Amino acid sequence: MTATTAFLILDVAGAACALNRTCVSEVLPLPRLHQRPTAGGFLAGFLNLGGTALPVIDLARLLGLTSTAPDPHAVNRHLVLDARRSTAFLVDRAEDLVVVPDSDIRPVERDSTLNGCVEAEFERERSIVHVLSPSRLLSEEERARLAALTRTASERLAALDATTDP
Repeated sequence: MTATTAFLILDVAGAACALNRTCVSEVLPLPRLHQRPTAGGFLAGFLNLGGTALPVIDLARLLGLTSTAPDPHAVNRHLVLDARRSTAFLVDRAEDLVVVPDSDIRPVERDSTLNGCVEAEFERERSIVHVLSPSRLLSEEERARLAALTRTASERLAALDATTDP
């Protein structure tokens, strides 16, 4: 029996990317996000997930790709929640779950991409699919800043909940 790995195929501004299935907990249609005036950059906003503020990272902006979606709130875009349900990734589309023989997966040298964010690649339908490493998408400094913004968003959400409770 051949060893295989399951991947969620993503369209990120027209680029074929993938996340290992074990890194994903859920795929959601894009809801309205809570925007922070000071956010900008790769932070698309925050998702209120059952009273928890989840940062939403726009993968196209983070990876320096030009998004093919005309509207950042287009209904066909998706959020991909990480396995810990602590971060969501905004993608143009979560396309398919595929199983790839391990022999077809080629590792990518860590130094060949920013922070080693692409950990492997494989071929699908005559194109290369880049396997992203969620733990290496952000630098330490970016993670620290995102954590601070997330704490602030969580505090604001908790304060709002406190004022609406009878």
